[in-house]
Amino acid sequence: MGVLKSYTAKSEDAGQRIDAVLAGHGLYPSRSAAARAVESGAVFVNGATVAKKHALAAGDTVVYELEEPPAAGPVRAQNIPLDVRYEDDDLLVISKQAGLVCHPSIDHADGTLVNALVHHCGADHLCNVQGEDDRPGIVHRLDRDTTGLMLAAKNDATGLALMADIHDRAVDRRYLALVHGVIPHDTGMVDAPIARAVNERTRMAVRECPSARDALTTFQVLERFEHGPRDNGYTLIDCKLFTGRTHQIRVHMQYTRHPLVGDPVYNAGGPKDADANFDLDRQFLHSFQVRFTQPMTGQELFFADNLTDDLQAVLDALAPRSMGRTQAGDEVAALLADAPHPSAPVHRLEDVSAC
Repeated sequence: MGVLKSYTAKSEDAGQRIDAVLAGHGLYPSRSAAARAVESGAVFVNGATVAKKHALAAGDTVVYELEEPPAAGPVRAQNIPLDVRYEDDDLLVISKQAGLVCHPSIDHADGTLVNALVHHCGADHLCNVQGEDDRPGIVHRLDRDTTGLMLAAKNDATGLALMADIHDRAVDRRYLALVHGVIPHDTGMVDAPIARAVNERTRMAVRECPSARDALTTFQVLERFEHGPRDNGYTLIDCKLFTGRTHQIRVHMQYTRHPLVGDPVYNAGGPKDADANFDLDRQFLHSFQVRFTQPMTGQELFFADNLTDDLQAVLDALAPRSMGRTQAGDEVAALLADAPHPSAPVHRLEDVSAC
């Protein structure tokens, strides 16, 4: 038996699916985890079990069970598939799959990218530059359900150099995002500070407060899609990060009233109809390009990564509604035409095995 906790549905939760609300408020680490909890009978609404599609009403009492966190210990090696695009004596470039958390936390004791890196490289062959013993190899992060290219370092010299290059904006990281609404201008910039949301420990928000940190995102429009009967159209954009705040692109695009399609958390301003998200159970966000200098050799490295099948399926469904690509859109399409496709399957905790 785990720990029982309770939550009272708010007015903004009314009409929303129980699994989306549980994930959106950070009560479970992801929507799929919330759905599994509901289906296993670990969630009660007003004293009764419900289906994961159950729509909440304001004032509903939700009781949910969380597993007891295991005792802390050394990060263990786990045979989790890795899509390695490049590897040398100092670093790796991987294409991270959906569902894979970067490092252990209170919500994910194992089954993380770090566990996979320890299995692939060995704990003694990974950097430790994050100030935490449970983050070997990590120099930057992607959200659990954000896919695409990431860097990992095998030694401290490389790790520190890559972190410095990321801080100094010498690592060019680009992301494909599909957002709600038709953005009229071809380029945009969001320069807005980000801090923890009030009363929501797992959410971030654009805020002016002492704890807020500067955050800068630029984007260029690649393709626009016409309005439909249940949505207000869509725009495919190429985002570039100049800072690396938690959930930065997701927070910034919600701030512009163009939230990411499928985002279970940062969706204010998006259509209420679930069909407008094409049954995606995660945000449409993919790290498709990275360019950097190998710090130990000075070699210039460039990698591109095609979309995952679930994200490509959304674009295929929207193709008849395309309003045409921009010049930037043609360039990205040509790049992706020759880019490899991600090969690692969606990560699920029940599939994890330990060495």
